[in-house]
Amino acid sequence: MLRINKELLNFLVALYHSDTEGNIIEQTFQPKSQILQENKQVFSVYIIKSGIAKCYLTEDTGDDFIQEFFGEGWIFGEIEVIRDELSFCSIDAISELVVYKISKDFFNKLLNTNEAFNRLILKILANKIYFKAIRHSYNQSHPVESKLLRLKDDFADLANLISKQEIANYLGITIRSLNRTLKELKVKGLMDF
Repeated sequence: MLRINKELLNFLVALYHSDTEGNIIEQTFQPKSQILQENKQVFSVYIIKSGIAKCYLTEDTGDDFIQEFFGEGWIFGEIEVIRDELSFCSIDAISELVVYKISKDFFNKLLNTNEAFNRLILKILANKIYFKAIRHSYNQSHPVESKLLRLKDDFADLANLISKQEIANYLGITIRSLNRTLKELKVKGLMDF
């Protein structure tokens, strides 16, 4: 549920400290700040130094569908920069979020000239596909109760960081369905939310 990538973060910290031209800047966003907006131009790539962000799509019904939650070392904006297209999702800070912001031009230069960076980005893109396939497969074949218990196991601090509405949006269910399932799990002694 919470995607992290220490390998990319370590690489970027070293790159940031050696960058004398200001191609990489550190920026802080407060909770609920929107960093990228769906269907807008993307001018930078972001790598999370600390904090948690959510990636979501707004459906034609007006409901949000949360794709993923991002943590340390996770990257966003790279797909839009590589494809040179508008953002296909929005990214909001859930907690205070500190990021390394890389200009579009410098990101593309790194892809073309730094083999280690290029390999890290390829690996991340492959992991994004891999994680999506696993998540969608699991969600397709398991009931809501199992998905909630898995979230609890994977993300122990769940209730303190994200709202019930965000959990429902992540699972692709209504808040009413979520509350009903939480009540059933509480009766069974499996969850106290």
